[in-house]
Amino acid sequence: MRVASLAVALCSVGFSSAFAPRNAFSTVQLINKSSNKSSSLSMIPNKDNNKFFPFESSSSTSKITPLEAKKGPNAEATDGSGGARQLLGLKGASEETDIWKIRLQLTKPITWVPLVWGVMCGAAASGNYHWIWNPFDPNDRDVMLGLTDAAKGFVAMILAGPFLTGYTQTINDWYDREIDAINEPYRPIPSGAISEGEVIFQIWFLLLGGLGIAYGLDAWSGHDMFQATPTVLGLSIFGSFISYIYSAPPLKLKQNGWAGNYALGCSYISLPWWCGQAVFGQLDRPVYFILPILYSIAGLGIAIVNDFKSIEGDRELGLQSLPVAFGIDTAKYMCAGSISLTQLGVAAYLYSLGETTYAAILLGLVLPQIYFQATLLLPDPVENDVKFQAASQPFFVFGILATALCVGHHDFGAMV
Repeated sequence: MRVASLAVALCSVGFSSAFAPRNAFSTVQLINKSSNKSSSLSMIPNKDNNKFFPFESSSSTSKITPLEAKKGPNAEATDGSGGARQLLGLKGASEETDIWKIRLQLTKPITWVPLVWGVMCGAAASGNYHWIWNPFDPNDRDVMLGLTDAAKGFVAMILAGPFLTGYTQTINDWYDREIDAINEPYRPIPSGAISEGEVIFQIWFLLLGGLGIAYGLDAWSGHDMFQATPTVLGLSIFGSFISYIYSAPPLKLKQNGWAGNYALGCSYISLPWWCGQAVFGQLDRPVYFILPILYSIAGLGIAIVNDFKSIEGDRELGLQSLPVAFGIDTAKYMCAGSISLTQLGVAAYLYSLGETTYAAILLGLVLPQIYFQATLLLPDPVENDVKFQAASQPFFVFGILATALCVGHHDFGAMV
């Protein structure tokens, strides 16, 4: 039980961190400072940036000059957790000079958790994941098959977490370096703790390494490009592209409330689900796409929760987060509705399949979320955002798992 509780706690924190905007902008000064600076990520050498080569050794690259950083140290946590916070990529981290710890901090490991959970849900939805020794099913006790599936699942989690989420977080920090120089000057890039070449190398390494692992998983699962559609590779390329346009100009989806929040929901819920299901099964029915997309809409609501606390800064900078665009009162109901109505719709669908037990379980997990919306989110979303996330998200993530288990359990062939 302690392990399960820890897993849920980490998943809840991970979802909150993953859907949180990287910066609560607080100064209009940024617009003028950054407008004259190039924020593009140079992927190849050119005459204006002839010192850059993606895999240049770190010893031959110069440190980034701190970008007009504020004076004053990071407000390190006083409870002795500064070292752990640094490794997890959380605020309140202690300052670090070890390059490998800094590299890990850039990948923000706490945000890997939702992706790992999503892969697990996808594996469950496939209905084809085998235990090493299933105590509930005497026909599912093939140890070697179970070990093989466990290895596949572990590699898929490494792909979704350290590699592609690490790529996403690193590239996001790169494009936020000028903002961080104002709001979080102690972060590795604006503080000069890591060189430009080292950051670019990390982006390329995680991206190309992740795509290589994705192709390997396709081959392992029997659907590489020479035999069938390389599903995992295709999902990884698509997810990496979304990650890029989320952070990088000119699109920079994070500046738009609808597009940015849904991109987060899709990336942290739908894509890892599809990855896990593709590794162990097939994505050959519309329902396998529709259900994760519905949960991504719920994820949009979770992302809105994190926008409330930065509404003043977003308004000053002209960023169209949903609380800015529609006002707090309207946005809080949009948030609650997207979270609750989508899950109630999923529960109704499960009931229509005849899966009454799973539908009842999901409904039982939605009701506490509605209660916390009524008592925490709707009365004061700015003051209670963290409390609401901590209270409601364990029920949300278990609802995703319950839905995935139902999908894996249900015989869709019998409906034809």
